[in-house]
Amino acid sequence: MTTAATNIRYRIIAASMLMAFILYLDRICLSEIVKSASFKGDVALSKEQIGRILGAFFFTYALFQVPAGWASDRWGARRMLTGYIVLWSLFTGLTGFMTSFWGLMLARLGCGIAQAGAYPTSGAIIRRWIPLAGRGQASALVSLGGRIGGTLAPFLTALLIVAFGNWRPALWVDAIVGLFIAGIYFSIVRNRPSEHFACNAAEQKRIGSPPNEPLPEAREIGPMLRAFCQSRSLWLTSASQLLVNIGWAFLITWLPTYLAEEKHVEAVAGGRMVSLVLAFGMAGQLAGGWASDWSVRRFGLRWGRVLPMAAPLMLAGGAYLVCLGVDSAWAIIACCAVVSFGTDMNNPASWAFMQDIGGKNTASAAGWANMWGNLGASASAMMVPWLIRVGGSGEAGQRLVFIACAGAFFLAGLTVLGMDATKLIVIKARLER
Repeated sequence: MTTAATNIRYRIIAASMLMAFILYLDRICLSEIVKSASFKGDVALSKEQIGRILGAFFFTYALFQVPAGWASDRWGARRMLTGYIVLWSLFTGLTGFMTSFWGLMLARLGCGIAQAGAYPTSGAIIRRWIPLAGRGQASALVSLGGRIGGTLAPFLTALLIVAFGNWRPALWVDAIVGLFIAGIYFSIVRNRPSEHFACNAAEQKRIGSPPNEPLPEAREIGPMLRAFCQSRSLWLTSASQLLVNIGWAFLITWLPTYLAEEKHVEAVAGGRMVSLVLAFGMAGQLAGGWASDWSVRRFGLRWGRVLPMAAPLMLAGGAYLVCLGVDSAWAIIACCAVVSFGTDMNNPASWAFMQDIGGKNTASAAGWANMWGNLGASASAMMVPWLIRVGGSGEAGQRLVFIACAGAFFLAGLTVLGMDATKLIVIKARLER
């Protein structure tokens, strides 16, 4: 009698989705907190100081992508990602005790460091648990968990503030939930199928045999970075992520301000509109996961991986250009929803690509590319007000913003066509006698 295959890999993806959910909830919650009357009455900060605190997260988040990814490759994704969840949950809870600018600043810097390894490490887990033909959908589901957390963060945070009558307990509750999810993740996830007591031989056969690669060593860090710098595909995917985030970050940074100041949309209604835009991104994640895996089966790994990236990026660029010819707030929202859909449809193939070429350094390579992407988001936040000033008026400046964002997406769509998932990054370490 043939033993049926177990389905432990689905539990691995579910645990990774939970990780991504709390990742984004803890990342975005402070943006909602600083707007509350409870926070403003408790901590006296200027808008500039609040902006520096919120921006501090992305500085360390980008800077520590590669070190955190390398640590996961070296000491095991399960152990390290559990530690990352615990660490950022503690920093989230610690934020609730802070009473000054510098206290809040240090807490957010720490949170950024801890969260830096989350997605790169999760990508390394997917590579070992999911066959090549299913990596797109698996990556889509994990990213979807993050998008759900980001979408619900403002609502859940506001609900907790109202329930407790103060902003601090909201952060403590988030921290406790994060620690609970860390326990769930550690109990379910293993680094590879052969290490999981409940994953039977039939499921391991269905997954395939991930290569039993030696762990990266400290002496390989230099050769690894050299190999990264020599990889055309890695530079191209890094450039595409930077460009994509330049175009996409407008949706979560300046779109609410644009709706309020240029379209005279009331704040609550504007918030709902932005949530609607981001909800289309969730649909894009699911569509992108399916499209990526289907495309690989249909066209092979070389073109099958990049076509599901190029097409939605071109779609997003076109949607921004349509914004130039419409006037109503809802028409702008419809265009931005298409941008959100196209951006997130590209994501699963992008993450799967890193799993294809990364080898034993998958988390490190994904961290490298994600670092450039976050630098793009930071550049977008600074680009928008500069372009508006160059335009000389609100609407004229905003037209320049739409053109710049469209151009970034078009360039990203062209850039990904040069990527080749069949060419792995090879680390050539110098062996000492």
